[in-house]
Amino acid sequence: MATSVGRRVQKRRENLRAQGLRPVQIWLPDTRRPGFAEECARQAQMTAEADRADLELNAFLDHALFDLQDIDPAEEAGETR
Repeated sequence: MATSVGRRVQKRRENLRAQGLRPVQIWLPDTRRPGFAEECARQAQMTAEADRADLELNAFLDHALFDLQDIDPAEEAGETR
């Protein structure tokens, strides 16, 4: 006799719980909603403008990049110390 869908789902959930897992419901923005793409673009523009204005952040990111590449940022910029 075939197992009902409800019983299979229940068994699957019981197995997952036995593995130490628990169900979690996550709410996400509805990407199909009108205006979603425009709001994303607006927020991205604001972030980009803030990042461009933050000289300390830019210096930090440059140093991190050069550090990963093992390059001295002062040498790369042609500066002498």
